[in-house]
Amino acid sequence: MTDGWVEVAFQVPAELVDQLSEQLFELSGNGVCIDNQTLDTFSLDTIAEPTSITVRAYFSQNQELDQKIEQASRFVTNLCSGHPDFIQTPPLVKPVHQEDWATSWKQHFHPSPIGRRLILKPSWEELERDKDRIVIEIDPGMAFGTGTHATTRLCIEAVENILECRPPFDTPLPITPPTVLDVGTGSGVLSIAARKLGAGLIVAIDIDPEAVQVAQDNLHINAVINELEISTTPLNQVKGEFAIVLANILAEDLIKMAPELSSHIMPGGLIVLSGILNEREDGVLTAYVKCGLSHLETKRQEEWSCIVFRRNH
Repeated sequence: MTDGWVEVAFQVPAELVDQLSEQLFELSGNGVCIDNQTLDTFSLDTIAEPTSITVRAYFSQNQELDQKIEQASRFVTNLCSGHPDFIQTPPLVKPVHQEDWATSWKQHFHPSPIGRRLILKPSWEELERDKDRIVIEIDPGMAFGTGTHATTRLCIEAVENILECRPPFDTPLPITPPTVLDVGTGSGVLSIAARKLGAGLIVAIDIDPEAVQVAQDNLHINAVINELEISTTPLNQVKGEFAIVLANILAEDLIKMAPELSSHIMPGGLIVLSGILNEREDGVLTAYVKCGLSHLETKRQEEWSCIVFRRNH
């Protein structure tokens, strides 16, 4: 095996990005980058949603590289077969210097407005201040959560609506300012958003120590370290109930964890669940209704769903 990495970039229709990302992640064993320029950095003007998007994966330069690229190319060809108007192009392959590997993805992470009040930006990029938007600076490192993925966006938008008491969340929460439990915090973006939007004490947990370190760094960058606790504490060791519980993780885990997650909601409190593929909605709904929760809202973006429940008693 030789040292070094290569970047392999595929362009696909926007609606196929998540399927391709999952496949490239499995093939490479490393993270993928999704080009997501939705905002003009200098003018803050929103750019029209693209019809095609570039997904970049990073492979080590070993004897299986050509085979894996060929396998990925066949996958893309099959994936695009249902889109006859899309003209498929060969993947772009280029070497990545070892010293650039940990940061090469940064060039594909750009400022992105979320909801009515927030804008996410990379910590390394300058942005003209907008008096109408609260800035969240994120350096995700190797943790999940730049804030640009549909699951994260849906979750943040739900939190914003809850904290602004917009229907169907106009019933007062059991405590003000509301306490929050963020399960699987990743980069910490959900906790930071909740804090900047007016939440009170926040407890954030993640099983990955590297993610916790990244999240702690982001808390400092955003000056929200006070009243925000983050650790690798397992969910079954978290004490107490919270006005809002957030969990942006896979549907399979949400279903398995339904009783435990539900037990951490205050009576009258809410739980926001994301990371759910549309076809898995029914399974999640069934699991949480069985726990005595009331379904309040389901929002969808691309192939992902975000579901909000209330604990009535």
